[in-house]
Amino acid sequence: MPPFSVLDLAPVPEGFTPSDALRNTLDLAQHAETWGYNRYWLAEHHNMVGIASAATSVVIAHVAGGTRTMRIGAGGIMLPNHSPLVIAEQFGTLDALFPGCIDLGVGRAPGTDQRTLRALRRDPTSADTFPQDVLELQALLGPVQPDQVIQAVPGAGSNVPIWILGSSLFGAQLAAMLGLPYAFASHFAPGALMQALQVYRERFQPSAQLDRPYAMVGVNVIAADTDEEARHLFTSAQQSFTNLFRGTRGKLQPPIDDIESYWTPSEKAQAMNMLSCSFVGSPRTVQDGLENFIAQTGADEVMVAAAVYDHSRRLRSYEILSEVRESMDRKVT
Repeated sequence: MPPFSVLDLAPVPEGFTPSDALRNTLDLAQHAETWGYNRYWLAEHHNMVGIASAATSVVIAHVAGGTRTMRIGAGGIMLPNHSPLVIAEQFGTLDALFPGCIDLGVGRAPGTDQRTLRALRRDPTSADTFPQDVLELQALLGPVQPDQVIQAVPGAGSNVPIWILGSSLFGAQLAAMLGLPYAFASHFAPGALMQALQVYRERFQPSAQLDRPYAMVGVNVIAADTDEEARHLFTSAQQSFTNLFRGTRGKLQPPIDDIESYWTPSEKAQAMNMLSCSFVGSPRTVQDGLENFIAQTGADEVMVAAAVYDHSRRLRSYEILSEVRESMDRKVT
């Protein structure tokens, strides 16, 4: 049975502040560690009032300083927003502070809109050089070469593990070519999932970091004691995705009793297409769905997002999921 990990966007619920969100992030990470989750990743987004992880490396330090056994990392850093040298220094510093615990997942999307991209002082075409930037980042985190003029300090020689993130065939091809682990964003962009996994596995070339393909898939899981309660909690995520299409992004909304009155049929179709890799319900319902999904994808690891408004219920969802995984593991063994 593949390990389960946590993807946290440090959501800011309506009525709360980024300070509250970041306290919740550390609390969830500490609980997830006791429940046996493998790693805890945070994602870079900008100009979004409902997400508090924009300064991703800072939040990673916050979480890594409060945990002991989990791997902590970025899922991911949007590399077009930064110079590879800056990221090498940041993650080299994290590795120096927390040796052997840091992951660096990188993606080529901006994690924001075009106007904010310009505010980040990045060229809108910078995503075009993503493969070269990954190679530069690898070199800066690798051993110092003779006559190397520019070094990441800290960073050089740390060999912080790099992951390629993606939601299309581009990332799958790049990860395969470079021999890097691959994480697919099926928790919000599931369309090319199966084809991307096939391309990655068929074209994989072993590297110094990885000798065989390793694919992680993203899912949404909202677990509760009953199917009805879980579906109620899930309406927060459904509202968020509906608001994306309306251009009215905001903080994470509390759940509502009747989601059908909130969205139009067209919005429902779009949102539920993006959320199709979601497993919502009681322990039995979630387990059945995940078992089928893992069998279909052959995932080496499952990365779980859970946009739940109430922090205590979010904790409970991840706790139930850890129990589900133990049950799945017993079935396999």
